[in-house]
Amino acid sequence: MRLQKLFIVIICVFGMLSVLNSSTQIVLGDQLPKIKTLIIDGDNNHNWKGTTPVLRKILEDSGRFNVDVITLVKDENKYNVETVTANLNQNLVGNEFSPVFDQFDLVVSNFNNHRGGAWSNETRAAFEKYVSNGHGFVVYHAADNAFREWKEYNKMIAFGGWGGRNQTDGPYLYINDEGKIIRDTSDGNGGSHGKQWAFLITNREPEHPIMKGLPKEFRHSNDELYDKMRGPAENVTILATAYAQDTTKRHEPMLLAIDYGKGRVFHTTLGHDTAQLKSVAFIATFLRGAEWAATGNVTLPVPNDMPDKDSPVIRE
Repeated sequence: MRLQKLFIVIICVFGMLSVLNSSTQIVLGDQLPKIKTLIIDGDNNHNWKGTTPVLRKILEDSGRFNVDVITLVKDENKYNVETVTANLNQNLVGNEFSPVFDQFDLVVSNFNNHRGGAWSNETRAAFEKYVSNGHGFVVYHAADNAFREWKEYNKMIAFGGWGGRNQTDGPYLYINDEGKIIRDTSDGNGGSHGKQWAFLITNREPEHPIMKGLPKEFRHSNDELYDKMRGPAENVTILATAYAQDTTKRHEPMLLAIDYGKGRVFHTTLGHDTAQLKSVAFIATFLRGAEWAATGNVTLPVPNDMPDKDSPVIRE
């Protein structure tokens, strides 16, 4: 009889713990303040018209972000605002791109000025101040092709590719077979990739908030594996790598965390187009990286469908 009562008590305790755990997840997902986020797009040699809505949906569906979008068009050698989302503060911009960045906790760039225009000196200075004062910035895929000539932007992103980058822009950054971080100052162009394939991502910083709880290795879907990336490579943590078996045969950085002043930058080279944004490897790391960049912490849980090392997981 006593054993039966004890068993009932144990069942009740576990039930209460389960309820508390569920409640905690609800609080984390639904009751924390929303992260005010701005996505910038409009000039990119990639499919920004397709990827921006998906990025926005990924962020908002998590319950953690409110997202606005601003689309820029090149006018001579500067950028003007073409469209903004309806709920964006109309005092945010004039005709020329000059937003009050401080209205946001986080900026996500889906923009790479491939037509060669420039943000004004005033806008650049405002963005540098915004990030360095403690806000968040997410560099998504080809946004690291942008602004070779903008010194502080390249410090924010740690490394970049294309746009004429070479040895004068900083070293190649990668990890060798012994696990040592290499800053290679040899001559050569910055930015390359081979054919798309479903590559394995290695978690290099399992105690970092973005990577904590993620598998040691997990499989991403068919995507471009960026290699030969080079830049200042300062104040950077390589969070994850992939082995470029068809090109450099090096462990190339896929995910980076960068300190810029008091601010935090998450740089993901993943996500070439909308198909790649369905990969849970992308979704999980993008969400966790965005939350960390904005807040310095990660409350979003590791998804139950996180892939292992054998096969990618795709959400249709």
